[in-house]
Amino acid sequence: MAPSSFVVVANRLPVDEVAPGSWRRSPGGLVTALHPVLVAQAGTWVGWTGSATDPDQEPIQPFELEGMRLRPVALSGDEVERYYEGFSNSSLWPLYHDAIETPIYKRSWWESYRRVNERFARAAADEAAPGATVWVQDYQLQLVPAMLRELRPDLRIGFFLHIPFPPVELFMQLPRRAEILRGLLGADLVGFQRPLAAQNFLRLTRHLLGLRPRGAGVEQDGRTVYAAAFPISIDVPEIEALASSPIIRARAEQIRKELGDPKTVILGVDRLDYTKGIEQRFKAYRELLSENRLSVPETVMVQVATPSRERVEHYQALRVKVEREVGRINGDHGRVGVPAVHYLHQSYSRSELVALYCAADVMMVTPLRDGMNLVAKEYVAARVDLGGALVLSEFAGAAGELRQAYLCNPHDLQSLKDALTRAVHADQTEASRRMRAMRRHLRTHDVRHWASSFLSALGVPSAALPASED
Repeated sequence: MAPSSFVVVANRLPVDEVAPGSWRRSPGGLVTALHPVLVAQAGTWVGWTGSATDPDQEPIQPFELEGMRLRPVALSGDEVERYYEGFSNSSLWPLYHDAIETPIYKRSWWESYRRVNERFARAAADEAAPGATVWVQDYQLQLVPAMLRELRPDLRIGFFLHIPFPPVELFMQLPRRAEILRGLLGADLVGFQRPLAAQNFLRLTRHLLGLRPRGAGVEQDGRTVYAAAFPISIDVPEIEALASSPIIRARAEQIRKELGDPKTVILGVDRLDYTKGIEQRFKAYRELLSENRLSVPETVMVQVATPSRERVEHYQALRVKVEREVGRINGDHGRVGVPAVHYLHQSYSRSELVALYCAADVMMVTPLRDGMNLVAKEYVAARVDLGGALVLSEFAGAAGELRQAYLCNPHDLQSLKDALTRAVHADQTEASRRMRAMRRHLRTHDVRHWASSFLSALGVPSAALPASED
């Protein structure tokens, strides 16, 4: 098959295996945004299948699905443990999220991270046509841009970081810090969720490598590398269509009946991750119940905690703490058949989540640190009725855009409690005004707008860009 003029490189392929050798497209904003570009450009997506490969197993060959060419990259069980669970999610993830949990560093993890990044870079180099555009995604692949630049200096290379990028003082703790920074500098454009992250990156090039950034760029090996913010978003029309469907509306009403028709439904939807502030959210709710500022059964909380990285020690400990807090709240404030918290440690379909969004009077999105947080945007997009209220952490990237939310500092329990009570007792006219303003912003800043903005800045011809459905 001919090389591609547009290549996406991500840790995961945008597909799920439903049966041996049978695949379906994954839901998610990234593939929604990039699928039209990949189809128009006969593009290729390079990524891991999500399953460890046995050394004796026949490698999966490139294949096509829905107009996309997919190039699988194999990872052994040892590499999943060291590159993915180890360096990516036990070293980089906690450090980039303000070291909420202490990062762990092991030299063997770094070697696996370097080796896997090299494998991704070689796969991308093989797939890219002369002068092609390659867009590398996220923290697992920060060495790929420089490795790819060395293999293929003819390419136009972009990199986007989906999580926060730490300040100089934190980044300097990272072993192999200079290699990571040089890896990113292999790109022509490095994209971040928020402007401060781009500034952190440029400051580091001066502090760590002695380079001289000017404005939004820094010169490296005779090239100018640009850094800027491109806040990621969601497929707004898809969420709105779901929320407007009679089936979803009926399901939302049924959910409220199943909860006992309370006056107020408070909802949280998160991966079970220590960055999400789930413990703090429960503590705020428990204190409000103890102070009689909220009461059961008039108020009920539903917390969906999607299983995440269950083999990583930090996550195992978090699950124990969260479930202990749920038990305490229900023990103190619940009744037979009437729990104060419905805790759901499982994954849900997109349609069921949208029904939950439509059923919830208050959505709590209170991460201690988050690059963006798309759940906040999904909730706003789902409220086509202009109902509901969003309690949002100041430390979520989304707070920079959804300014009409009830903002709070989740590190400060009083701030969290005050924001929640303001949302619960909000005047309906004021709440609708806030929701209308946030929805207006989202409809002109959806995921297609995000992809178009980044690729335009990278110099991709406008004819190849996805159209935004404003």
